[in-house]
Amino acid sequence: MAEPEFSARGVRIERWPRSLTRAGEVRIEDGRLALLTSYGAEIDSAPVKAVRAGRPWFAKGDETVATVNGTRYRLTMDAAGDDDDRDAEQAGRFLAALRRAGGGE
Repeated sequence: MAEPEFSARGVRIERWPRSLTRAGEVRIEDGRLALLTSYGAEIDSAPVKAVRAGRPWFAKGDETVATVNGTRYRLTMDAAGDDDDRDAEQAGRFLAALRRAGGGE
């Protein structure tokens, strides 16, 4: 199996107004974005070309919003714990990986 283009664990995945998982995983692999629970069950997935993602002006640095199959998810990168700079950097890497793979805005 190939190495994923992007993988982040410890991600809070929310679908307004409720939280789906506080320790999920976001993975970009083989041209698909997958949102997974902490147990590895798939929440949603789609080809990266069909995913829209960005960082709203009102969001903190570690938050992004992704629309997958018409459903909006708020993704909060919190793998580094209290290190907000590393979390913000990881959110930026996620958006860059989406753009490289052919998706994003």
